[in-house]
Amino acid sequence: MATYSINSTFKLNSGYEIPRLGFGVYQTPPSETAKACLEAFSNGYRHIDSAIGYRNEAGVGEAMRSSKLPRSEIFFTSKIPRGMSYDNTKAEIEESLKKAGLDYIDLMLIHSPFGGSTARKETWKALVDAVEEGKIRSIGISNYGIHHLDELEKHIAELEAEHGKGKGGVISVGQWEVHPWCPRNDIVEWCAKRNIAVEAYAPVVRGKRFGDKTLVSLAEKYGKTEAQILLRWSLQKGYVPLPKSVTPSRIKENTGIYDFEMSKEDMAKLEFIEYLPVCWDPTIAGLDK
Repeated sequence: MATYSINSTFKLNSGYEIPRLGFGVYQTPPSETAKACLEAFSNGYRHIDSAIGYRNEAGVGEAMRSSKLPRSEIFFTSKIPRGMSYDNTKAEIEESLKKAGLDYIDLMLIHSPFGGSTARKETWKALVDAVEEGKIRSIGISNYGIHHLDELEKHIAELEAEHGKGKGGVISVGQWEVHPWCPRNDIVEWCAKRNIAVEAYAPVVRGKRFGDKTLVSLAEKYGKTEAQILLRWSLQKGYVPLPKSVTPSRIKENTGIYDFEMSKEDMAKLEFIEYLPVCWDPTIAGLDK
């Protein structure tokens, strides 16, 4: 079993490294974002997951500057909302850089597969070009189903044929709702074959499974909270969990996952056959959507 610490990273296909624990700011009010991120930094987090749709990139950037941490030590993620035109995507990238007050974005994802095939290809091409321009370091997708992923590989091949070898870009990261009640094993397997990092949002299932008999019993056995058990599960599966909170005690609690390791038998107890997402699920959208 790999030994993890809060400083553990995953080597991406882009060549850069991503911290294996992220701090999510979904639904964090813009006025509270900087404070929450500074609290996260003080507890050892070095990876912040934002998005254009969250409307709080400015707060993240403010915290990054206020922290006095070297820019190179902080991994900042944002997301383009959906497939859109090439020019609109380029404009969104510029706006994200401006709002966050940054020279570059560590990771930019396409937040959802919506928009249709042509738009998905144009958005990806804009991300690839932004990498070449040094505005983004790594790129990837979020909430894509297998059919969307297969289509993206086709688009990458087409872009290479159209613009030359290496001009199609590389998928470094995929982000999905992933937890024991929504394991997405088919997507995880697809990514594993390609060394694509799997980020897990809603890793503690928004607290909706707290009280589950299996979870309670594992928490008691290891002397941990149910949230810590779920985050450790994610870590041991090789994922990059993205817990979110504005509560200082919980921000700290979510880092308390490195002083224990669940056995194979206990990990297996959290292997459910259910498919019960608690968030939106664009993975099931058709290619025409």
